[in-house]
Order: sequence, then C-alpha cells, then structure tokens
Amino acid sequence: MNPCHGEVWLVDMGMAAKTRPAVVLIADHLSAPRSLIIHIPITRQNRGSELEVPLGHLPFLDPESIANVQAIGSLPSVRFEKRLGLVPEADLKKVKAALLKACAL
Repeated sequence: MNPCHGEVWLVDMGMAAKTRPAVVLIADHLSAPRSLIIHIPITRQNRGSELEVPLGHLPFLDPESIANVQAIGSLPSVRFEKRLGLVPEADLKKVKAALLKACAL
C-alpha cells in the first residue's frame, strides 16, 4: 500500500522510535521512482506561525492538530506504517498555500 497525496499516515520519524501523523504531499502517478515520500508532520503545538496550519477536527486525530509546514521532509515509504485517513480538500489547500509561502514559489 503506497501513501497517496492528501492522505494522513502514521510515520516512523526515526527519532527515538517516535511515530507521528503526517500529511503526504508527493504527487500521485509520478514517472520518477517513489523511493521517498514527501510529507508534512502533524503536531499538537501551535506557536502561531503562518507556516502552521490548523487542520480542524479530523475524526482520526486530536482536534488541536496542526500541520507544521516548516518541518517538511521526505522519508522512505517503509517508514509509513498505517493510513489514518484523508485531509479535507479545504485544509489541504491551506497546507499547500503555506508551503508556497515558505518556499517563495
């Protein structure tokens, strides 16, 4: 099972065996090998940054969940342990807008 764009997965971040939910951002159906999955970690800490996107209430996450765009990363697909659900399209658009701002795209 491959993580798909807009899904939330429980991911082994490699930090003292810590797992954390993350939003998958890599596009589906790329011609490049998908050995790494681009993702945005989800946290409970909101420091008020414009690069932290509240995700609203997702039934599979804490109501105070925040997508931390500053912490964008990539990990091998084997680290993606369990699919939790989907980010609503409106929230995914907010995450993408924050990423555009963060990278000056």
